[in-house]
Amino acid sequence: MSLPDPESRLYRKAAGREAKLCYMGHVTMESRHGLAVAGMVTTAGGRAERSAAHAMLKAKRKAIGHRLTAGADKAYDTSDHVATLRAIDVTPHVAQNQSPTRTGKRRRSAIDGRTTRHAGYGLSQQRRRAIECIFGWGKQHGTLRKTKHRGVARVGAGFLLNLIAYNLIRIPKLIAA
Repeated sequence: MSLPDPESRLYRKAAGREAKLCYMGHVTMESRHGLAVAGMVTTAGGRAERSAAHAMLKAKRKAIGHRLTAGADKAYDTSDHVATLRAIDVTPHVAQNQSPTRTGKRRRSAIDGRTTRHAGYGLSQQRRRAIECIFGWGKQHGTLRKTKHRGVARVGAGFLLNLIAYNLIRIPKLIAA
């Protein structure tokens, strides 16, 4: 916690790295065209990413009215996250985390052959990398590199404004193609 910004939290990206005060921005991207369809800001924390994904996907699922798929990286390969997605009628196309643990044992992925055998799983794994373009654009051209606001509501408003700007720049390129 910080005195000038009590809503921000210390976050350490990896072991041995310096902890920084930060907010975390989360985006849901539609995979066909690479447009941002939902976004939110949370304070940094252990389960903030997964709980933000649950909230955004649940709202999107309710709005669409039919089953959808969600691609994600290895950090989302936990049994509780996969079970929660299946409970809200979302097919989890999460990258399998079968890397060795510190003790040398192999991790057991929550994603099994029911999901990985379909061609759509491979496509989701290819397209999920496009989300980095949204964050890259926001840092390079938008205002995501260093926020000028304090508080989750204001930082979130700036974050959503960056997502809107990204979509507005991306749409004419899609129309021209």
